[in-house]
Amino acid sequence: MRIEVIKKKDGRINRTNGLIINTRLRVTAYCRVSTDSLDQLNSYESQKKYYKEKITTNSEWTFVGIYADEAISGTVDYKRTDFMRMIQDGLENKFDVILTKSISRFARNTVDTLKYVRMLKEKNVAVIFEEENINTLEMSGELLLTILSSVAQQESETISAHVKLGLKMKRERGELIGFNNCLGYRYDSRLKRMTINQEEAEIVRKIFAMYCEGHGADSIARTLTKLGVVSPKGKPIWYEGTVSGILKNEKYKGDVLQGKTFTIDPISHKRVRNMGEEDQYYISNHHEAIIDEETFNLVQEIRKERRGARATGRRLGNVGRKFPLSSRLRCGFCGGTLGRRSLYVNKKMTKPGWICITSSKKGKVYCNESKIIKEEVIETAFVDAYKLLCNNKNVVSKFLNTMGDALGDSSGENEIKKLEFKREEIIKKKNTLIDLMIEGTITKDVYNEKLNKYKDSLEKIENKIDYIRMQINTNEGIENGIKKIKEIIENDNLIEEFDVDIFDALVDYVIVGGYDETGKKDPYLIRFVCKSKFDLSDDVTVEKVLDNSSLAESSFNVILDFINRQQIIVFEKNEDGFDNKRIIDKIRVRAEIE
Repeated sequence: MRIEVIKKKDGRINRTNGLIINTRLRVTAYCRVSTDSLDQLNSYESQKKYYKEKITTNSEWTFVGIYADEAISGTVDYKRTDFMRMIQDGLENKFDVILTKSISRFARNTVDTLKYVRMLKEKNVAVIFEEENINTLEMSGELLLTILSSVAQQESETISAHVKLGLKMKRERGELIGFNNCLGYRYDSRLKRMTINQEEAEIVRKIFAMYCEGHGADSIARTLTKLGVVSPKGKPIWYEGTVSGILKNEKYKGDVLQGKTFTIDPISHKRVRNMGEEDQYYISNHHEAIIDEETFNLVQEIRKERRGARATGRRLGNVGRKFPLSSRLRCGFCGGTLGRRSLYVNKKMTKPGWICITSSKKGKVYCNESKIIKEEVIETAFVDAYKLLCNNKNVVSKFLNTMGDALGDSSGENEIKKLEFKREEIIKKKNTLIDLMIEGTITKDVYNEKLNKYKDSLEKIENKIDYIRMQINTNEGIENGIKKIKEIIENDNLIEEFDVDIFDALVDYVIVGGYDETGKKDPYLIRFVCKSKFDLSDDVTVEKVLDNSSLAESSFNVILDFINRQQIIVFEKNEDGFDNKRIIDKIRVRAEIE
């Protein structure tokens, strides 16, 4: 057996063809500073100047430029654009060597350091760390690199802990940390004080006022967009989330809550909502308020009630007012609520329509008689009904005066107080049940029976309180609508298009579809049931306001009954299962009062 040693080649090897590279080394450098302070910026410029001179004065090197990131942390790679560009260029064989000051300049994350060094090493690209005197192409390079990069990461975590402690001490002293753009305020960093921007403050006041009037966040966002108001980020479009953020921001009542979010770790820099993992600091009367505390607290109560209504499925009133007719339309056949859908007019255009949710979700077998109806048909019917109603000023005036009396009635608040007292009594009785069972006064079966009874009573009381409060919260919006109606009547002006304020002031709900006096079904019958004094009886439910009988048996007081000339195109299946086009040129409209 004969062994022949083939000596290694001295010099750099071209990984493509195996030949020795006789050209000069193509050398670049990477510089980085983590903040934009004056000292750091001076260091940043010094680093670039140093490496340029060092590379250009070496006769064996060719200068191929410098990669540099300014005011970027070294723990997150993807945020360092020049660093990522350098890695990509290295993998594309645009240079042979990278010079950098230290491991901490290259990366403070051990995983990232090793990952990118190994990627470059496969392409025969060396990284030279000057302070540690490490060349990654040498055998001992990676071992030292692993140890020292771990030290760099630990240093980053230690710095983060010190910074975190410093911020905590500032918060405990009441100092504002990390002020983000807040519509209506400006922050003076020199005086460390928040001041009001009056022009923007008016927008904030409008948002809170609209919400108190009954508008939801989505409705307010669409209104502000339509009015051309610029959003906090300088965009022409407002979103529901932006409005919601403003409505719940305690800064508008002059307070500050610090610590709403926190950083999970100094490596990922991911921030999450603080749900009790870290301390929070609430500073009262920190700066001048834009919204008074009473209004701010009222908005929070309304937000809480609306969330509760959604969570329990109690869609009383137009919760959120995403659309003017939301939660206001009832099916005249099954008593269900109508939901909004998009109807295709052609390939490029859709129009909103409303259909019985029971029929659309459960199937026609549960509500076979209802039909989808265009939103514009209902709105046009309301406008025409309102015009006819205004011809009889005495009826309208009497109705408005009755509504005014109802709004001024404090029976709602009094009823809530009675219900709250009743609730406390039941809670006391419920709390004593366990003691009675332990003492042997009552058996476990009796205990369970009474407990379930108390739970049912409490749920009914809570539902009723929610209902009354929801009605009370609409008062201001109704008052605005009443004022608008009075002005229109006094000036002999008639509306020519659908007006949300007038609709909200007059109409409690709308029944779509039903039966006429002969019992014949009419899926396009529209009945506007006008508002009356709030019903605070024990059995208030959504079903109570529906009248599914024929018009002949209706117990409602009719104040208007007419034929509205509108053209509706409908498609109905014949006996063979094919769609037949049919044109309806009139619908029956009624205005009623319970």
